[in-house]
Amino acid sequence: MKPALEFQSVAQSFTTHNSHIQVLASIDLTIQEGEFVCLLGPSGCGKSTLLNAAAGFVSPTQGKVKFRGNLVTGPSPERGMVFQEYALFPWMSVEDNVAFGLEARGESKDVIQPRVAALLAKLRLTEFATRWPRDLSGGMRQRVAIARVLALDPPCLLMDEPFGALDALTRRSLQDELLQLWSELGKTVLFVTHSIEEAILLADRIVVMTHRPGKVKKDCLVALPRPRDPSDPAFNALKQEMGQLVMAEQHAFENAERLSFTAD
Repeated sequence: MKPALEFQSVAQSFTTHNSHIQVLASIDLTIQEGEFVCLLGPSGCGKSTLLNAAAGFVSPTQGKVKFRGNLVTGPSPERGMVFQEYALFPWMSVEDNVAFGLEARGESKDVIQPRVAALLAKLRLTEFATRWPRDLSGGMRQRVAIARVLALDPPCLLMDEPFGALDALTRRSLQDELLQLWSELGKTVLFVTHSIEEAILLADRIVVMTHRPGKVKKDCLVALPRPRDPSDPAFNALKQEMGQLVMAEQHAFENAERLSFTAD
């Protein structure tokens, strides 16, 4: 396997007129081509910041981010981003939203139309092709957002809690669909989640991060065969282990916040 994403001694801080916040510190992490990796950790540990650095939305204060050996210096269609908020254009139909990136790239209708039709069929959206985003459920909107990213055929998907706002049944359905797409298309996926169960269901590896400033606390290989069953004792044993790691960091974060408040 070849490296897809590489984080080399990545640190990130943000400074305002009256504060300096160290969000990430000394992140060294390599994600191989075709791997599905989940970032897991307490709120505020820098998971989304690390994802934004991979997307090229922010530049690390220190260190480097590389994709396929090249330095990441800004956004690129090679690294498609899927947000928790669906970020669809409300004035465009479903099919026009999916076609948007291809049209912006200057592709011809002969290329755009069959690709969009195939993605709509794959994500069970064909009958909603001419509908507006406001007419869709949350799950359908996220399917459209995923289809719009996949239309550009990026080798890497960056996903920032894409199912976090959905109900449990819709979330599980989309998890299964995402795994099917990943299996079929061979994409590299870096996926941010707060859900331990979701991470175990999806990932080849789970990277547990410390509380702020975020570091890699544990890089855990998920050796369970797919499809994974949450009722399986091995699944639950791993869930308990991950839960202990994450809760230890959550408690450390809460204690640090409490001490900071007391000092103020």
